[in-house]
Amino acid sequence: MESSWLETRWARPFYLAFVFCLALALLQAIKLYLRRQRLLRDLRPFPAPPTHWFYGHQKAFFYIYDPDYAKIFLNRTDPKSTHLCKFLTSCVGKGLVNLDGPKWFQRHHLLTPGFSFNILKSYVEVMAYSVNTMLDKWEKICSTQDAALEVFEHISLMTLDILMKCAFSWETNCQINSTQDLYVTTMVEASKIIFYDLYSFFHPQGIIFKFSHEGCRLQEISNMLHQYTEKVIQDRKKSLGDENKQDNTQKRNYQDFLDILLSAQAENGDSFSDSDLQSEVNTFVLAGHNSSAGALACLLYHLALNPEHQERCREEIRGILGDGASITWEQLSEMNYTTMCIKESLRLTPPVPSISRELSKPMTFPDGHSLPAGITVVLSIWGLHHNPTIWEHPKVFDPLRFSQKNSDQRHPYSFLPFSAGPRSCIGQHFAMVELKVAIALILLRLRVTPDPSRPLVFLPQTVLKPQHGLHVCLKKLTKC
Repeated sequence: MESSWLETRWARPFYLAFVFCLALALLQAIKLYLRRQRLLRDLRPFPAPPTHWFYGHQKAFFYIYDPDYAKIFLNRTDPKSTHLCKFLTSCVGKGLVNLDGPKWFQRHHLLTPGFSFNILKSYVEVMAYSVNTMLDKWEKICSTQDAALEVFEHISLMTLDILMKCAFSWETNCQINSTQDLYVTTMVEASKIIFYDLYSFFHPQGIIFKFSHEGCRLQEISNMLHQYTEKVIQDRKKSLGDENKQDNTQKRNYQDFLDILLSAQAENGDSFSDSDLQSEVNTFVLAGHNSSAGALACLLYHLALNPEHQERCREEIRGILGDGASITWEQLSEMNYTTMCIKESLRLTPPVPSISRELSKPMTFPDGHSLPAGITVVLSIWGLHHNPTIWEHPKVFDPLRFSQKNSDQRHPYSFLPFSAGPRSCIGQHFAMVELKVAIALILLRLRVTPDPSRPLVFLPQTVLKPQHGLHVCLKKLTKC
């Protein structure tokens, strides 16, 4: 009897704890069930694939690809989805791409002068030099025969070369030997980790990724990038502060991105620290490098597939640039047909296929349908650009879609390669200038045809990228 009494006495707290935990689990299950029912009710007016009886849809994202929906979505101030931002933050810090709220508006205001037309004009010569460096390599390769070449790696290094010069005025020589510069090698590796297979099962799970090999390596890369940019910033400050020496800005005929940031910091020191400055420089290089490379690769591929449009662009460019010995800001605005081809390529293959927001409050669309707060909404720019209700024969490459007449007749939110609204891409004019300079100089020197044995296949990434590179055939053109 005594043993039974002791067993009962000591077991009772465990029984009570078990019942308490069971009750909590039951309450949580009821809460999740009711939340799921509310979501099903709220989402019932929208078309969707069938749901699983237990977990509903595998990924709790709500996709939209209608211009009226896009307009409402992009003119709100909901925070960006943490799905990508946490990886960018871990690598480059809190920059313009992954900031939200008042901090974003303040930073956007500070950085806007860095992308003014006066600044962009001075970058044209820098861009042309880097593009011609790449073309010199290509011409050597195809000097003896028509060459089938994987060109995406070359394009990627070329865009990185441009950004390093425009960001730091740094001559990295990365197009000739990409392994010599620590910043270049770490930035390339960071791009692969951040943008590769981001939507796989394990990457969204922060704890799992943090202790994985890639997570540990990303942290090492982050430390190296910040050490590098910190040294560059301190060296530039020291140079600018030495009145007895001629600083880098005086020696150059252009202001780089770091000059603009240091000016902004001098005027707003309390709200713009060295750490903030580092984050913006790294973000500018990382984000701009990947999106520009993808956009130029796709443009080259589309022109290779459509030789009649390639030749019409070439004729236009020859009429403007002659032999291409130089290229100026004013000449870029004359490339009307080439610009239409660039836009059509951006429609078919937008560099950033989608953007997402986490609704901070309910959102009501023009048709009266509403979404509750807390849902992650994804604007599929790819889906919008291929929506057959907007674009007739959406898979066909047709630059005339972007004639002035056709553009004026279309919904203003039907073409969004650089997003729209208050959070549209601050670097969109930089990107367009870079694309115009690059494609103009390429077409003057080379004819591009597709490699039929190696079709272009894309990885499902945050930034569009060829899965197996871009393989094209190059033929050197004789000068007239």
